[in-house]
Order: sequence, then structure tokens, then C-alpha cells
Amino acid sequence: MEWRCAGLGWPDGRPVLRWDGGRRSVLAYGRDIGFRAVGERRCVGARGNPCPLRAVVPGPATQARCPECARLDRAFSVAADGVPDDPRTYRVYLAWFGAGLVKVGITAEERGAGRLLEQGAVAFCWLGHGPLMAARRTEELLRAALGVPDRVPYARKRGLRGALPAWPEREKELAELHERAVALGGWAEALERVPFDAVDHAGAFGLDARGGPAATGGVVRELVDGGAVAGRLVAAAGPDLHLEVTGGGVLVVDTRVLVGWELAPADAGAGVTVPVRAVDVVGGGAEQDGLF
Repeated sequence: MEWRCAGLGWPDGRPVLRWDGGRRSVLAYGRDIGFRAVGERRCVGARGNPCPLRAVVPGPATQARCPECARLDRAFSVAADGVPDDPRTYRVYLAWFGAGLVKVGITAEERGAGRLLEQGAVAFCWLGHGPLMAARRTEELLRAALGVPDRVPYARKRGLRGALPAWPEREKELAELHERAVALGGWAEALERVPFDAVDHAGAFGLDARGGPAATGGVVRELVDGGAVAGRLVAAAGPDLHLEVTGGGVLVVDTRVLVGWELAPADAGAGVTVPVRAVDVVGGGAEQDGLF
């Protein structure tokens, strides 16, 4: 049976590895996990349709799609305004990733906090809800007025996660921005403001009170045929798995680069035989996430 990875998800606030065909593997902190890449990394297709070419995708790419499937997927994306008549209700939010690093964004109301967990937001609060284009206009207003971005390079989130201020400081930063945001004029009339209520994801991510564990062992940003990764899962956030590996240190596995690979089990002694990069310096260059 082929187990081709479809990425890390957060249903019910828990990390879950997803596989082609709808299978899921629930991950538990404190448990050993190990896998070995088999064959070649293949395009996952677009909009629920398989790639007609089963194209090979570069190992370091954060999106497991060939150029044609990537264009098709983007063309019907809310992030690219490909569906401006989307009838669903959307929520505007503030996502907190570390001291001084907050972004504004929107997500479909039906998704709840799922998108915030996927982004690795350590804390967040809602600002308002309403139709898609009203949420989009208000997002742009808040981005400019508050001086916060609508996207954040993922390396910055990862770099801050190892050392975080305590919860009262996180909540205070969000509360101050929420107060400024709801007091602004110019909100789209169809968007309803909501009261402040900060949510903390440190527990869901397995982080301690001050963040961490820090990625002292580097980051896996590419798999290779036959390459193995094994360790004890100690934390997870967004697409990252934090593994305590043999020889000490904590290795971060960016699961975006697992997508499209067939993965076979590997025992705890398999170690790490794939390329490992140093953790990017906070504020340095990195690829950007999607808008949401």
C-alpha cells in the first residue's frame, strides 16, 4: 500500500499527518516517529484533481505542485481573489507569532481557528466578521492603519518560537492592537466588529510557558530518496514538527516538503539522513506564506 503524504493538518486542535486517499495519522507528543522517503516527489494536482503528468516536484519546494497545477490552483484561490462572489462568511483576525510580530488576515468563518493553527499563530484574536469582500477591504485598511503585515516569512515565525514572552504579555499586545483596530473609522459597513477574546495555542503546540523547544538541531527543508528522519515528537506548530533526535538537540521538520513523497516507516535508530539547514536568523529572507 502506498502512503503518499498530503501534509500536516490540525483537526480538533491536534496535529495530524494526512495521506492520499483520506487516511490520517494522529501525532502525540512524547512518542517516537520515523519515516523514510521512497522514490520521487510527485505533484499533488489541483482543486482535488490529480496531476495528469504525475510530474516530479523539486525536493525543497514548499508547494508540491508542478507549474501547470500551481497556476490552476491559484486561479480559483480566495487568496488571489479568484472567487470574489464566495457566499461564505469570513472573519478578520490578528495573529501573534512572537513579540512585535503580528499579522492581520481573513479566513472562512466555518474553519474556526484551523487556519490560525496551520499558520503557527501562538495566539490570536478575532476582529470582525462579514462577507468576503467586506472582510478583504477591512483587512487592507487595518494593515495600513496599524502598520502590521498581511503575510509573514515563515522563517521569522520559527525563529521567534523558541523564546516567547509569557501569556500576559502576549494577551496585552493583542488587546492593544484590537482596541486600536475596532476604534478605526472606515470599516466596511457589512463587517461586524467582535469583542476582544484572545486565544492561546501554546498548549496545542506543546510549547512551554516561554516557548520552545528551540530548533537547536536545524531544519529539514528537503527529503531525498532513501533519506530517513526519526526522533521523539516534542512539539508542533503550523507545518513544523519538533523532534528530539539522537545525539541531542531539537530538529524541526517542515512538513510542507513531505507533501508528494511516499513515506515508509523507519525505526527510532534510523537517525537523520536528509539535508539539514541551520535555522534562519530572525528577520532574514525567506519564502512567504499565502495570504491566509
